[in-house]
Amino acid sequence: MFRGNHPAKVDEKGRLKLPAAFKQLLDAQHVTQFYITSSDGESAEIWPLPEWEKKEAQLAEFSSMNDAVAKYLNLTSYYGQQVEMDSQTRVLIPQILRGSAKLDAEVAVMGKINHLEVHNLAIFEENLPANAMTPEDRKAVASILSGRE
Repeated sequence: MFRGNHPAKVDEKGRLKLPAAFKQLLDAQHVTQFYITSSDGESAEIWPLPEWEKKEAQLAEFSSMNDAVAKYLNLTSYYGQQVEMDSQTRVLIPQILRGSAKLDAEVAVMGKINHLEVHNLAIFEENLPANAMTPEDRKAVASILSGRE
């Protein structure tokens, strides 16, 4: 389970050193391969390959019949690349995605349960007030957590 925010940097070659807290979780699962993608071009999603393959299997049966799934697969394929973590715990963010999401310096690497999400730190912090939880959001989360969705 990935959780929390761990600020990091993307180097001049587009490599992100995975934060130590996340690296320990990956080591425990013997994960070195990832699928790095985005569904909006504004942030990168770093999926351990086994988790991404589960997602692909869920979507596979709908890919030719559902327009939303086709759009999602188009976006995640356009931005996505399968990568391997190097010996220094770095992964290469695809160039198209680095440019689109402005992942070229300080970033926020956040745990999203089964994958990591990477945002340009300055843009993310600037947008935080506009993305505050509303009372409706709180009710929706409370409903999910209480099992009354």
